[in-house]
Amino acid sequence: MNRPDQRVLPLVVRIERATPPERTDALEAAALAVLTLLTDGRSTGGEWAEAVQAWETIGIRKVVRRARGAEWRRVQELPGITVTVRSAEVRVHPPIPLDAWPKELSRLQVSGTDLPDSAPPDPPGPDAAVLWLNPALGMSAGKAMAQAGHAAQLAWWGTDEHARARWVAEGLPVAVRAADPRRWAALVDSGLPVVRDAGFTEVEPGSRTVVADAPWLRAGGHRPAAWGPLRNPAN
Repeated sequence: MNRPDQRVLPLVVRIERATPPERTDALEAAALAVLTLLTDGRSTGGEWAEAVQAWETIGIRKVVRRARGAEWRRVQELPGITVTVRSAEVRVHPPIPLDAWPKELSRLQVSGTDLPDSAPPDPPGPDAAVLWLNPALGMSAGKAMAQAGHAAQLAWWGTDEHARARWVAEGLPVAVRAADPRRWAALVDSGLPVVRDAGFTEVEPGSRTVVADAPWLRAGGHRPAAWGPLRNPAN
């Protein structure tokens, strides 16, 4: 059930007919876009801070929509940040009330974000936080982008100040990969941040969709209580 004060974080992926992005690039761009918004001065103490704080307190719901051509150009005129990762461009906007989408965003389609990879992605870099996808869940690229964004946010919350400073200085490197079944089984029991989906679309409520892994996260960290992907499905 939607709360009257519910906010959502809009993410828009650019998908041109002739040049759609690679799936992994889009997922990593979504994750980096969320991290970039969370660390932007407008979010930490500026004009977006109140909206971000309200959104984080109630829940961290994200919705991914697609745009091309003139739609994409109109999206650029709204407050937000565009992040590019190789073939993918994703624009993140500050959180908005669930029932008050700007018309430039509300007109965009949610479906049609089922992107492939033309080749297996390279191994993650040694300094990247790795967001491991549940291999048992068949998620569209749009759904997986939102889940990667959740996992990136949990990773940020679970990172202490010293590690945060180093991560930011390195450019917030983040990788998204599908785990094999054996790795996934070990990850979900490791104590690392796990996204539990609220079940609004595609997967069952409480499904574990992504685990965030990084050396600094294995030492533990802050886990704020919230709705959506942080909610205990037993409650």
